[in-house]
Amino acid sequence: MNKNDIVRLTITDMTSEGEGIGKVDAFPFFVKDAIIGDVIDARITKLKKNYGYARLEAVITPSHDRVPAKCPIARACGGCQLQEMDYKAQLIFKENLVRNNLKRLGGNPDYEMLPICGMKEPYYYRNKAQFPVGADKNGNIKIGFYAGRTHSIIETKECFIGSPINSDIVNIVREFMERYKVLPYDEISGTGLMRHILIRVARRTGEIMVCLVINGSNIPKSEELVKMLQKVPGLSSVMINVNTKNTNVILSGDTRLLYGRDYIEDYIGDVKYHISANSFFQVNPIQTEKLYSKALEFADLTGSETVWDLYCGIGTISLFLARKAQKVYGVEIIPQAIEDAVNNAKINNITNARFFTGKSEEILPAYYEKHKDEYADCIVVDPPRKGCDEKLLSTIVAMSPEKIVYVSCDSATLARDVKYLTEHGYELKKVQCFDQFCHTVHVEVVSLLQKVSNTRERTNTLDVEMEDYHRSKNRTGVTAG
Repeated sequence: MNKNDIVRLTITDMTSEGEGIGKVDAFPFFVKDAIIGDVIDARITKLKKNYGYARLEAVITPSHDRVPAKCPIARACGGCQLQEMDYKAQLIFKENLVRNNLKRLGGNPDYEMLPICGMKEPYYYRNKAQFPVGADKNGNIKIGFYAGRTHSIIETKECFIGSPINSDIVNIVREFMERYKVLPYDEISGTGLMRHILIRVARRTGEIMVCLVINGSNIPKSEELVKMLQKVPGLSSVMINVNTKNTNVILSGDTRLLYGRDYIEDYIGDVKYHISANSFFQVNPIQTEKLYSKALEFADLTGSETVWDLYCGIGTISLFLARKAQKVYGVEIIPQAIEDAVNNAKINNITNARFFTGKSEEILPAYYEKHKDEYADCIVVDPPRKGCDEKLLSTIVAMSPEKIVYVSCDSATLARDVKYLTEHGYELKKVQCFDQFCHTVHVEVVSLLQKVSNTRERTNTLDVEMEDYHRSKNRTGVTAG
């Protein structure tokens, strides 16, 4: 086989990135846009020693799970990987992905897997969108999303997983740029003004924030832009974020108010949150409420517990927990997020939550070193994709909470961390997946780990002590009795 050859493949599996896997004489190929059950023709694009990559050329026999994508640019855009897979099949794929990782990487075949929580309406669920702004080869403005694994902008008329109002806002910004000759940003030369359009839409209150990321200190005729945006129902905030660095990071720390407030309000359950431009807030509020409710159920708080919430963001889970616990400590590395968390506690009249700024893997060990007499009844972790640092895990084990509730956005690192915890005195009891990101390969997981029972611990300790006793007696020539 050579590059550019056409091969016929039967897709029998899929990777965690959503690529179909098919084999020719036991040699595997990974093919984007192919799903389990497809028979396809694919063109070889790259050959490695033990595997290859190929591009889908034609679907010869479609899988019974293949459906037409709702979005006309679903294949080109890097946002959705699974739109051509029936939604029920997507849920099965995600649940199996988590189950396989926990077994293969985590060594945990025995636990209760609760049915995955999907959505009744798996479209238009995102409360946040970030549209890059650029130009085509003729200098015309392009606003949309990046093609997969590139910074090439795909013009987007409508995003079917975002809020419908986003299209109106993007069109207003485009019209403003054309009318007042505002240039789009060029990544190569570092010139041009408008870099990104960030939109947040509060599901419960309907409030909308528009934040324009610019390569400069201000937008000319910004008062006209505000007037144009005020036509949008629910507009509560217009911000600019000054980012003049040649970086892939979208937002800088320099955010300025043009109109309204510097935050919008929304709810998860009955807890109110102030959400700023830089805040981390889950993008699917419908599923987030279900996910946090499950985390609270797993924690099974009675009102007398001390709880730590690590990687707490703006305090979303912390404030949920604080309603049922005696004390909650939240830790987050981003100072603005902690400011938001403190403020969110205040506006909800929650007085039993305290927040620390810093890395969880530094704050918790340092705190425990000074307060070893303090006991944690439950520790909740919601880390980024890289999972938890081993120093943090070892501190959690040393603090010996009865329960650990692990919220994960990457089941591979979840499995790795669960393996560590189950090797150090904990048992994986329950797992439930939540489809926070419909039509993508991503899935959120809530897991409950419980400390091995005190009876078992005492028995194991006694066994070790007796073995040591017999060993010492035998060494001294005394018969153990």
